[in-house]
Amino acid sequence: MHVVIMGCGRVGSTLARSLEDRNHTVAVIDSDPDAFRRLGPAFNGDKVTGYGFDQQVLEKAGIKRADAFAAVSSGDNSNIIAARVARETFGIQQVVARIYDPGRAEVYQRLGITTVATVKWTADQVLRRILPAGAEPDFRDPSGTIRVDQVPVPEVWVGQRTIDFQMQTQCRIAWIDRLGEGMLPNRESVIQEGDLIHLVMREENAARAYKVIQNGPEESS
Repeated sequence: MHVVIMGCGRVGSTLARSLEDRNHTVAVIDSDPDAFRRLGPAFNGDKVTGYGFDQQVLEKAGIKRADAFAAVSSGDNSNIIAARVARETFGIQQVVARIYDPGRAEVYQRLGITTVATVKWTADQVLRRILPAGAEPDFRDPSGTIRVDQVPVPEVWVGQRTIDFQMQTQCRIAWIDRLGEGMLPNRESVIQEGDLIHLVMREENAARAYKVIQNGPEESS
């Protein structure tokens, strides 16, 4: 892949080096040439001084042959403008913009621009660790319809088949963390003590699903 990155701060420089370590070609754009020092002497990609929403600057960075574009400067407005130019003018499908305002991030997410709201992400990570299970999902799709939750399995479900768990909770098990490894359940899989289940569910079904999980499996007649 060839990836164009706007912004050579901590996020941009780390992203650029990570991509290059994975053998992708990278071009980094920043209005401050001193910012390129963060890339280090081992960086072999292109360093382009300018603004990432300037079409000539983007072309100099190789946007016409790029597979992806990331706008991770410190300015929301600059990131969104640059992301829209990359997507709408140059037809780049893989576009990500860093947005500090979570409200605006949700708006642009709905327009098809993947957004990373830094403060919101950090707050969500903290919330998931201090609130009871089910209070805050690991992931929620932009429409707010589908969520993914990490669920430590109550003892009452140990020994039950995963297919029965899914049928009764009306959720799908995406995967299970078991003894430090991920596993994909099949029709014969059985829930074991210590399992951490990653559940996909509809938001409207979450309360009912957690009630079923806590109450345990229904007794077969």
